[in-house]
Amino acid sequence: MPISSNTPSSAIKSIPKPVLKQNIVAPIAKKIPHKMAMHDHQRVDNYYWMRDDQRSDEAILTHLNDENSYADAMLAEQKPLQELLFEELKARIVKDDNTVPAKDGKYWYHSEINGEQEYSNYYRATSFSGDNKTLLLDVNDRAKDHEFYDLGDLSISPNDELMSISEDTDSRRIYTINFKDLNKISTAQDAYLSDVLIETEGQIVWANDNQTVFYVKKDLETLLGTQVYRHKLGTPQADDVLVYEEDDHSFYMSLDKSRDDSQIYICLHATESTHYFFLSADEPNGEFVELLPYQEEHEYHADKMGEHFYIVSNYQAKNFRLMKVAVDKVDDINNWQELVPHRKDVLLEGIELFHNFIVITEREHGQIRFIVHTTQGDNAGQQYPLSFDDPCYFACLGDNPEPKSTTARLYYSSLTTPGSLFEFDLATGERKLLKEQQVLGDFSKDDYQSERLFITARDGVEVPVSIVYRSDTFKKDGTNPLLQYGYGAYGITIDPDFSSTTLSLLNRGFVYVIAHIRGSEMLGRQWYESGKKAHKQNTFNDFVDVTKALINQGYGAKDKIFASGGSAGGLLMGAVVNQAPELYLGIGAHVPFLDVLTTMLDETIPLTTNEYDEWGNPNEEQAYQDILAYSPIDNIIAQSYPNILVTTGLHDSQVQYFEPMKWVAKMREFKTDDNLLLFKTDMEAGHGGASGRFKSLKEKALEMSFFISLLPR
Repeated sequence: MPISSNTPSSAIKSIPKPVLKQNIVAPIAKKIPHKMAMHDHQRVDNYYWMRDDQRSDEAILTHLNDENSYADAMLAEQKPLQELLFEELKARIVKDDNTVPAKDGKYWYHSEINGEQEYSNYYRATSFSGDNKTLLLDVNDRAKDHEFYDLGDLSISPNDELMSISEDTDSRRIYTINFKDLNKISTAQDAYLSDVLIETEGQIVWANDNQTVFYVKKDLETLLGTQVYRHKLGTPQADDVLVYEEDDHSFYMSLDKSRDDSQIYICLHATESTHYFFLSADEPNGEFVELLPYQEEHEYHADKMGEHFYIVSNYQAKNFRLMKVAVDKVDDINNWQELVPHRKDVLLEGIELFHNFIVITEREHGQIRFIVHTTQGDNAGQQYPLSFDDPCYFACLGDNPEPKSTTARLYYSSLTTPGSLFEFDLATGERKLLKEQQVLGDFSKDDYQSERLFITARDGVEVPVSIVYRSDTFKKDGTNPLLQYGYGAYGITIDPDFSSTTLSLLNRGFVYVIAHIRGSEMLGRQWYESGKKAHKQNTFNDFVDVTKALINQGYGAKDKIFASGGSAGGLLMGAVVNQAPELYLGIGAHVPFLDVLTTMLDETIPLTTNEYDEWGNPNEEQAYQDILAYSPIDNIIAQSYPNILVTTGLHDSQVQYFEPMKWVAKMREFKTDDNLLLFKTDMEAGHGGASGRFKSLKEKALEMSFFISLLPR
């Protein structure tokens, strides 16, 4: 029978469970031994040959296509369910939608998307209500001739007359920048200037002369931004001036402009260190100078308003504190004045500066909150929180381009509440709802329930867990299917926000779980540090211990447990299936980082050397042993593994396609079970998967149908 979005969990039994088909044979890769030795230890990689940086080797492309064909054949019986889920996901999305206009300078800016369009188009008007609305960029037209398209950045010049756009059409995150004269936009192509900047990070910053821009050039081998160039409009890129070059590849490079638009910044960020250079935005031909002397393990974010810098710094403050200093004294930390002190249990995540206010983003016990500090006027020194009601939620500052504003926009969402944009009066705290995400169909947030638990891991540490389920299908009796998601790296915190796609699982009786494992900053900086480098095993232990506890507490059936993760979360999946394969019926591993040791030893692979602070430098023996102990591909053994769906993109610039390709080949060699091991490669996409609002839903439907079809009948 067809499975509708409101099918109770009992009806899932009617879905036929896929079985291995006798006449379909999984691709078996050839083995060419490649020996690697270091620190008196030797490894043999039989699938090293699968690496081709040019993506042109016929044998490799044939094998990937064979894997795709095999996966399609094994999933053929699921195809109707995939299509049903895709249409279900698509039906919840409002076809004609727009963002709330935001004022920046003389104009109000917003985007619109209509009908079957995959991308939003961008507009501006002379009022909030849309008077004299003008189309700035038809993104769908720009994307129509490309299998993949990503609009990286859209930036308006200070005088509102010019616009830059950056575009990636091969999913390698290498952007081409074009410029448009907004006084000529009615003449279509004639509006584009002759200036074209290639091989960039995609970001530009305008100087205040409206003619000079700065951009970061990509190293095409490492895919790191290593050089900052100055470009004068009307001149060829070949004449651009190199204004800064960074030889230390442990840093990511970006550009920024101060909140008061007076300075331009070059920002260098390593995993544990920060370095800023600045230049007057009124003097673009000047030289960038150091903001303050470089100090290892000093992380900070600096911004300027008027005569003062405001700096979020971890100097003598693990969870960061807020400092203030006069512009001419910024280079000496001894001159800094503390505005918000360090607190052991509160992480200070960031600030937004206004003329009369500072909005501070904090996190305590895993929950985000916002504190407004009044800096000017009769109420200077006053502070109060901007609060919400759900037990666990995600919130962040919205688009607030005008520092002189007395209101601030905040985006809010929870596991049961669709995304909402609020506007807060910063003087009173009064809030106004500007827009709530509309979910089509019979959705009612009252049908769902969320919880925040703390589960004790094996070493006694309490791990936060966010849970959501449909109230009328959930029974805390160990009968529900359960999907657990995790990431756990880089200090990135996965907050519990709303997903209309997850409804398709919840409506079928699933419990959905986010395990906020160590490696994130959910519980502060220490939470991150205790899940990286030599402590990485804590990340995997936390995930497994959460699963066991949820089974024991009746949240999920022990034979209906699924797990999913992508990128560093894909590494998590690879480690978990090696260490506790018996817990999971099915696994989704997307663009997974699986060959950690080999990658971290190869400086020619993009984004390797700048991640030593995250994973460790295996050129050092202890770090080598630490990584070897968990690296998924190095720890495959002859045992039974869960059903596994692996996806990647051929052009992935973050995790190269050959990591999951090699892992799958080795897994086929060693695994002793008959469970499904399926590997799908999008031959056009990169790390972010398919582009466009509908195309990406097919990937969601693929994983969901894979999980649902595995449930016992």
